[in-house]
Parts: sequence; structure tokens; C-alpha cells
Amino acid sequence: MPDKPELMQMMSQLIETPSVSCTNPDIDMSNQPVIHLLANWLSELNFKVEIIPVSDGKNNLIATRGSGDGGLVLAGHTDTVPYDENRWQHNPFKLTEANHRLYGLGTSDMKAFLALAIEAALMFKAEDYKQPLIILATSDEETTMEGAKTLVEISKPRARYAIIGEPTGMKPIRMHKGILMEAIRITGLAGHSSDPRLGHNAMEAMHTVITELMQWRNELQQQYKNPLFEVPVPTMNLGHIHGGDNPNRICGSCELHIDIRPLPGMQLDELRYQLNQRLSRVIPENGFKLETFPLFSGIPAMETDSTSELVKAAEKLTGQTSGSVAFGTEAPFLTQLGIETLILGPGNIDQAHQPDEYLELNRIQPTLDLLHKFIYQFCIS
Repeated sequence: MPDKPELMQMMSQLIETPSVSCTNPDIDMSNQPVIHLLANWLSELNFKVEIIPVSDGKNNLIATRGSGDGGLVLAGHTDTVPYDENRWQHNPFKLTEANHRLYGLGTSDMKAFLALAIEAALMFKAEDYKQPLIILATSDEETTMEGAKTLVEISKPRARYAIIGEPTGMKPIRMHKGILMEAIRITGLAGHSSDPRLGHNAMEAMHTVITELMQWRNELQQQYKNPLFEVPVPTMNLGHIHGGDNPNRICGSCELHIDIRPLPGMQLDELRYQLNQRLSRVIPENGFKLETFPLFSGIPAMETDSTSELVKAAEKLTGQTSGSVAFGTEAPFLTQLGIETLILGPGNIDQAHQPDEYLELNRIQPTLDLLHKFIYQFCIS
């Protein structure tokens, strides 16, 4: 077998290679250096490696060992969120061991999982694989999901099952809510506040809109419930509003941003349609222009059936009943490819996107043992 970096060396190099994904182009970085690290290691280890362009400076990687029409994907995203250097006690781009933890940006969410996946894969010889093992690394999960969307466009990879190593504290997750972030803009007519007849107050029209949104939220929460979620109903957050410019001017424009977290079974396109229909009915016909538009394309809700062989295996191996989370992942895009998908990783979501992000050292060996058993069941036996 070709030489490979030691596990800690792989983790260290991944953490030391910045790959921040951000909607601000001044902060956004390419993920290509991380992809090239992975590609070099996996090529040397006799994986078939394919680098897939996503956008300028961004790539996915699909590395395959073995062949067949089943198999298992071990997936992770290569990007991290931005960081506030002044709030870190440790260097975010250096893997630092302290307090029985590994500190660094991406240790929990989720570069370290890619190193663990490679380590687990090499517990078997290449000739042992009866079904393919695919190590998948994606771009821009933290912002646009363009890496995952590109996979859907090209219909790759092909496999029966997938595990995404997002931070779940080693608990198997088979469902999560979706994410819809929408802007609502009302344009009226500014004028002198001393005479309301001189304008059309967009802020007052937005008051009507907010009333309708809260009514719609109540109806959605009456209609949809899933007790398997900690918050068992869809949520709607009114998160940002801005309107007008001075107290003595009639407000000519007002914009509201909302966040909707739908349950599995609720479709993003249908929610957008209902949003437009309901708001169109309550806006006055004359004097106002209503616009709604997505702040990003959204993440569908995801659910893998409890009878899935992958789910049953995860529950048996971890001794835990599979559960749900409210945060979004790339899982719904893999399910669009016909892959039964589970979310399971060694980090904790409480550490994700936080200063001094860390991975507990005592999670490393159990994760390797668990991945070894998954690979054996779905690729070797």
C-alpha cells in the first residue's frame, strides 16, 4: 500500500489550508487548495479521483474505490464559515491540541471528518471492496450549496447509501427541516408627513403584511406537526426590517426579510406560491407595489425512511434511535440522486460557527470504529 499521511497530519493540513466560504466576495476564498490536498492523497492511495468544477475557484471531488451499483458515500464539505480572529484564543488555522480537544476552524464543522473517512477506508485492502466506497468533498455548503447542486445537475455520484459527517455528536440523524429565506419589499410614495394625502405609507402597508404573515404562520403550525422534531412545527421568523428615512417623511419603501423552516413534506415552491398569493390579497390595490424574492434558493427539508437499511444499521451500531435537527445540510441534494442519506459526525453543532471550534479527542477512535463497520457492511461483506 502506498504511504499516506498520518491521521493527525491529514487533519492538520486540512485545518491549515483556509477555505472560507462567504457571500462577501472580499472574504470568500477558493477551496481548490483543500481539494488538491485530498486529490493528491487519494490518488496516491489508488482511488479513482475526479475533480468537478463548480464555479470560479470552487471544485467538488469524487474519489472512488471499488465498483458496483450499490456502495456507500462518505461526504463532507470543504468550506468553513468566516471567523472573528479577535474572539479566538487559538489560531484558527492551526490544529492545536489542548484540554483533550483539537482546536481549529473546521475541526467540528467539518474538515476533520474527511480525514477520518480516508483513514477508515484504508482499514481495508483495495481488493476487499465488493461495492464502491466514495469519498465526496463539496464546495460552498456554508453559503450557496452550489457544490451539492452541481452534483444533482451532473447526476453524480451514484451509490445506494450516503453518510454526511456534519456535527451530530455521533447521533444518527435521518431528517431535518428545510430553510427558506425570503425578502418582501413594498414600494409606496414618500411625501411630507404633515399631510398623509401626499403619499402612500409603505410601513403601514407592511404592518398589514406582518399581520397576514403571523396568521399564515399560525395556520401552518396547525396544519403541520412532527413530534420527532424538538420544535415540532414549521417556524417563521421575522428577522430584519427596514423602512423610511426620517420621521417627518411618509415612508416610501419598506423591506422585510423572513426565515421559514418547513418540515419534511412541505415543498419550497409551494410555500413561495402561498406567500405571494396571501400577500397579494392584503396589499391595497392602489398606491403600492409588492415584490417578493428569495434571498437564496433555499434548502429542502429531508427525510430518510426509518426502515432504510442504513438507518437501521446506524441505530444498531450507535445504540441510539435516529433523530432530527433543525439545521440544513446537503442531504436533500443527495436524496435527489436516489441515495438514501444519513447525517452522522463526531463534532457537536454547539461548536459549529463558534470561536475556538473544537473536536473532542475521545470522539476520534469511536468515529473510526463506526465508519469501519459501515464500510464493512455496505462495501465489503
